[in-house]
Amino acid sequence: MATVKPRIVSTGAPAQPSAASSTQFGLPAAIALIMGSIIGVGVFNLPTSLAPYGPITLVSLGLTTLGALSLAILFGALSRRLPADGGPYAYARVAFGNPLGFMNAWSYWITAWAGNAAIAVGWVLYVEHFVNKGHAKWLSILLVLIGLWLPAVVNLSGVKNMGSIQILTTILKFFALAFMSTVGLFYIDGANFTPWNVSAQGTVAAIGSGMAIALFSYIGVETASVAAAKVRDPDRNVGRATILGTLATAVVYMLSLVAIFGILPNSTLRSTSEPFSAAANTMFGGTWAGDVMALLVIVSGLGALNGWTMICAEMPLAAAKDGLFPERFKQLNKAGAPAFGILASTTLASVAMLFNYLGSNGANAFTTLVLMTGITAAIPYLFSALAQLKWRRADRKKGQKARFLRDAIVAVLCIVFSILFIVYSRNTGAQGQRSLGQIFGHSWGSWAEWMPFVFAGVALTLGIPVYRRQKAHMATPAQVPPIR
Repeated sequence: MATVKPRIVSTGAPAQPSAASSTQFGLPAAIALIMGSIIGVGVFNLPTSLAPYGPITLVSLGLTTLGALSLAILFGALSRRLPADGGPYAYARVAFGNPLGFMNAWSYWITAWAGNAAIAVGWVLYVEHFVNKGHAKWLSILLVLIGLWLPAVVNLSGVKNMGSIQILTTILKFFALAFMSTVGLFYIDGANFTPWNVSAQGTVAAIGSGMAIALFSYIGVETASVAAAKVRDPDRNVGRATILGTLATAVVYMLSLVAIFGILPNSTLRSTSEPFSAAANTMFGGTWAGDVMALLVIVSGLGALNGWTMICAEMPLAAAKDGLFPERFKQLNKAGAPAFGILASTTLASVAMLFNYLGSNGANAFTTLVLMTGITAAIPYLFSALAQLKWRRADRKKGQKARFLRDAIVAVLCIVFSILFIVYSRNTGAQGQRSLGQIFGHSWGSWAEWMPFVFAGVALTLGIPVYRRQKAHMATPAQVPPIR
């Protein structure tokens, strides 16, 4: 059995160098994890979610792409310094102590399982290209549950099966985006880019609202750092996988969204639940092209659910090792998978999906969950950037000035983007909801606009009793290692 270098865990104690290759994966699978986690169904549903604002949201996606690349550089640098299980959680804990470490772990865990619910809801919109074309709600819910629990079964069977599926599905989903990013550009009609802003908001507000939605399509840049325990030679491969995977994804994202907005008029984007299939049908006529695209998106969604189901369990596993999460999250089954974390996270994702379907259709449910995960993801992103600033400032005082300016600029950019994502996470594109102003006599918008904050607030508040219970069991955070 091959061995690996000792890695630094979030308690500061090196792990024993005895991990077998059957429970870890190398650089190609790490890149596949990054790309497979980023490219789920978010980008395939993104044109419809952005349609209420219009083509102006291509600017939103461009700015979000800059934020995502900044985050990739940030996590690449942090993972070399602290290749610890849990990624953003570990950085916040070592930098700021257990209370903020717990908050970041809890917030990121919400992002993971709620994000899985959003992926599954968006995935079903393409499944229903073939079945349940009438969108019967009970059958949609059943299909979402299948999408959530099938990857859970794969993950329970062990990391080797999970990694193999991740590579295969990543190849197929990248092909779908690459096709639209190249061939689709030849079918653009410039008239579809006007009007540029179809919302009632000003330019800045419309761009900001689009950024909050677009963020979901990039959540996942940190997954290799979260799963550092599963990556061979993490201090080398995590950073490389993060930057390479994010760069490749960014290119096909930007080009494919330009193509979709140019191929379909805004009225069509607003009404379709399968914008990539609709674009493929427009390009080639008939329905066969849309069928093929829908199949590729279905595969893409399963791959993302597969990767995120692992992340759902890896974050609480890392926190449980440090005493911040309940002991049960450390339990592994015979295949070496954190079974309790997988089952608990998939159950919570199922509940989140049910709550959203009770009052919304699939598209509204998807957007609400997307914006909620934007809020809860921005918190650990923000504290990771603050940790980098704190450590690099201390490095400079010690005379270690190499890459200081680059790291400081990247960290500041990540802080700005994280704050913007939270500020603009209202669901201002929601329709058909009762106005809060009608209820309270104020111009506060609709219930649907604020539901992402309501769901995020409730989910974060539920962590308080868990923290109080675990407080006595928390290990003391380690000192930050020197920069490498």
